[in-house]
Amino acid sequence: MKKLRLKDEYPWFSSDEYIEITDEIAEVFAEFNRNEKNHTEKLRYHRAFYSLDADNGIEKSILFVSASPQELYERKVTQEELYHAINQLPEKQAKRIYAHFFQDMTMTQIGRIEGVSKMAISKSIDSGLRKIEEILKMGFTKG
Repeated sequence: MKKLRLKDEYPWFSSDEYIEITDEIAEVFAEFNRNEKNHTEKLRYHRAFYSLDADNGIEKSILFVSASPQELYERKVTQEELYHAINQLPEKQAKRIYAHFFQDMTMTQIGRIEGVSKMAISKSIDSGLRKIEEILKMGFTKG
């Protein structure tokens, strides 16, 4: 049996507490610490640090600030207005806009699926966006 200082393994422990653990458990802790040290050293050696220019969402998670209830409500209202405006479009146009902006499909992919040219999809989406803008402006002037 070995003694484990909890504060060494769990930094948030405020008091110095020791517990007795079996040799097998002690070996698991030791191996984890070795692997963690090796991994950190490998990152340092290869200069494998995160870049804020990378497109993996790191900068988004760092910059994310918890929204206030008012901001959450405003987002919800704006989102509802946007969906309402999209629903007022002709079905084909609404589907194209949804596929392009919400499902991240390219205009070429949408055109291939529908059997039309990329230019037709582009014109349809542009026209739909103008209609959405008009609908949203009308909503703001009425409200």
